[in-house]
Amino acid sequence: MSRMLLSVKSFSKKHVAMKTLTIDLPDMLDLDEFEAKMLLSGQLYEKGKVTLGQAAQIVGISKRAYMEIMGRFGFSLFNYSVEELKQELENAY
Repeated sequence: MSRMLLSVKSFSKKHVAMKTLTIDLPDMLDLDEFEAKMLLSGQLYEKGKVTLGQAAQIVGISKRAYMEIMGRFGFSLFNYSVEELKQELENAY
């Protein structure tokens, strides 16, 4: 097992403290730190646990850069449930 440290040592403009997470991963897993951070932050964003800006901060990139690449990792910028999307469409007309 190799140990991967996922951390963000900085603070946002709103001074939101960040936690450090250490994960043991199998050596055979072909996953670098950036990819691991993208996968974790994307899941947290889709589940509504973090904002888009916080997800970008976890990875250590700008919000704009995060928005541009999140689709490559299978995540959608538009985090709506089916019901929320229907409601938005009804309100648009």
